[in-house]
Formats: sequence, C-alpha cells, structure tokens
Amino acid sequence: MEKATAASNAMVLPFKEDTALTEMMRLRVSSLQRSGQKRQDGERLLLPHEAVYRLDFHNQELNFSRWYFSLSGHGRVTITGISQHWTPDLTNLMTRQLLEPIGTFWRNLNDPEDSPLKCLEADMQEFGERIAELAKVRKVMYFLFAFREGAEAANLSCSVEFTPEN
Repeated sequence: MEKATAASNAMVLPFKEDTALTEMMRLRVSSLQRSGQKRQDGERLLLPHEAVYRLDFHNQELNFSRWYFSLSGHGRVTITGISQHWTPDLTNLMTRQLLEPIGTFWRNLNDPEDSPLKCLEADMQEFGERIAELAKVRKVMYFLFAFREGAEAANLSCSVEFTPEN
C-alpha cells in the first residue's frame, strides 16, 4: 500500500484537497453555531479534523488496481466516499450520501517510522472497486478525509491506481 511505480498502462489518480469546498462546509458549521440553529435532520456536518478531497476521472471506464498511500509519522486516516454530485450552494451533505465501506490506514504511535502502514485490506479492495464503479457515471468524486491520532494532511500522500477496461 506504500508508494510504488505504476504499470505502464495504469493511471494513478491522486486525491486532491478541495479547499474551497472544505471551507464552505466549515462556514456552514460556524453559521449554525453563531445563529444557535441545529443541523437539518440527517445532515452530516464537517468535523474539525476532516477535509474534503476529490478524484477527477479523465477516463471513466476503469478497473481498480491498488492503493498508494504514505504517511509520515503515526496516526490514522479514514477516507469516506460521498455519493452525491456536489452542489454545496443548493444541498447540504446528508448522512445517507456517505458510502460504505470506508478506507482506513494507520501507523500506531509505538510502530517504527519505516514500518508499513496497516489497513483492512478487504475493505480497501472493495472501496477501490466501488470507486471504479462510480467513475463510470462521474467525472469527479468527493471524499471526506478524517485525520486522527496525530495524522496530518501535510504528512499524507494518497492515490489510487486504475487500469483502463479495454
């Protein structure tokens, strides 16, 4: 699951932080707090340790190959896919729009820095296949990245390798 070289016909798509969308979701939280209002029933608010990332699909006929993930130091990163086509000016993120399974990578505090990251491989495989399936009907897909136990976005590199279907 660490960084590696992709096969010649493979496409490695990096997750990119969508800072504008993350900020818009943070403004929603602060607006509710300032006005004393409650979130809508079923609404999923962005937590302080979360950020929105995106994958852009230039080719939509893909097969999942593998994950590339590196994390300096220790911590836990959880990646949750979002099923909606994002229109944050019109709709808020609802809990029912979060996909299963989620992807989780981690390195424990006592693990050496050069130890491989841990993950739930079956979930990661299914998650990657689900992303490839959704790419068939999307050009962009959004994800919530949660950073815990010391993990930070600055110490993270995450991408997914796909091969073209043909």
